[in-house]
Amino acid sequence: MPLNIPNSMRKRIVIVGGGFGGLKLAQRLKKAHFQIVLLDRHNFHQFQPLFYQVAMSGLEPSSISFPLRKLFQHSPHIHIRVAKARGVDLSAKRLKTDEGTIWYDYLILAMGADTNFYGLSEIESRAMTLKSTSEALYLRNQILNDYEKALKSESVDDRQKYLDIAIVGGGATGVELAGSLAEMRKFILPKEYQEFSAKEVDIYLIQSNSRLLPGMSEKSSEKALRYLENLEVEVELNARVDGFDGQQISLDDGRNIEVGKVIWAAGICANQLEGIPSDAIGPGRRLRVDQFNRLQDVEDVFVIGDQCIMESEDKPYGDPQVAQTAIQHGLLLSKNLIRLESGKKLKPFSYKDKGMLATIGRNKAVADLPRFHFGGYFAWLIWLVVHLFALIGTKNKLFVFLNWTWNYLTYDQSLRLIINPHRQEKYSDDGKTG
Repeated sequence: MPLNIPNSMRKRIVIVGGGFGGLKLAQRLKKAHFQIVLLDRHNFHQFQPLFYQVAMSGLEPSSISFPLRKLFQHSPHIHIRVAKARGVDLSAKRLKTDEGTIWYDYLILAMGADTNFYGLSEIESRAMTLKSTSEALYLRNQILNDYEKALKSESVDDRQKYLDIAIVGGGATGVELAGSLAEMRKFILPKEYQEFSAKEVDIYLIQSNSRLLPGMSEKSSEKALRYLENLEVEVELNARVDGFDGQQISLDDGRNIEVGKVIWAAGICANQLEGIPSDAIGPGRRLRVDQFNRLQDVEDVFVIGDQCIMESEDKPYGDPQVAQTAIQHGLLLSKNLIRLESGKKLKPFSYKDKGMLATIGRNKAVADLPRFHFGGYFAWLIWLVVHLFALIGTKNKLFVFLNWTWNYLTYDQSLRLIINPHRQEKYSDDGKTG
């Protein structure tokens, strides 16, 4: 069954993934002489760096999401399809999806990465992750539901399984989650959950590395650790998790930590597609590409963002798997596809490091810019501005700015709603469910 794309005399570019890289590529090609088909599992773009704020009741999901069709309302040669890619037939130039097949002249894989559980099936079945808006909402519901259950518990010991939480992974996601949870414990719980002490809530951040934020400078790592310790987050360094039975985490040194919830933020692996040659799959399941983002030994397939690895002598593990890399891939590839059709020489990719940022909480952030490393209030302001302007849509920018301003002035968030989607129950005249 085909995906019912209109016929066109233009060459067809199929882009799989509406994340940072795929979306930037589509935006830059919307006026070029191509037919663009943008496939994604969702009909909206998700701003992944702020997932944790949705999970911590700081932002509504609609504030960090933007409908794909709205972005291309005036682009008749761009076609959006909600579908999940399953496999590719490279010789026939056909992409297989859960909704049908589609042919292409050029295929762009921008499918991103998913959570890496490193083969720990027990943790995979029980831990929560934060890789989508829906997962952020699930996490928000779970935390708030457990606070409600804690109020109904008669003993301190019984409450702990609902209150204590562990975050595994000391990268930016783990650090930002831990800081946000600690601030909720400090500013919100004493006001809204007075029937138990906020001191009963233990927050653990477990990192297998010797320092937090391993992708940033040692100075930033040390500052992040100090900020979290000041917020009374229990940071465990050089600790590797090897199990979670729903009641306690087991570490490789033999220790156990009793927690009822685990958020897994310990690593990622590239999303896969059947039909890719095995020798083109590199470390972390990333697909090997040349300096033009072209899949190894394949002329008409390109891979961008977290899904690809561009290996070289000075960068054996490729460029960092961050949003800026995907955006730069998309920008250059848009130019190279136009050059390719014009018979011009392609330009090789060179990553331009614009720096890295991570926030730990109110007035606390760390910044690694190309020439400077610093933390504190100024780094926090930079983090706010960078993320605010990176959002898509003026309305989203305004809503996020208003939420942040209100939260800062009131030390509060007003979005702690438990919303579990289900069909409305029907009642009979006597008040009983029918």
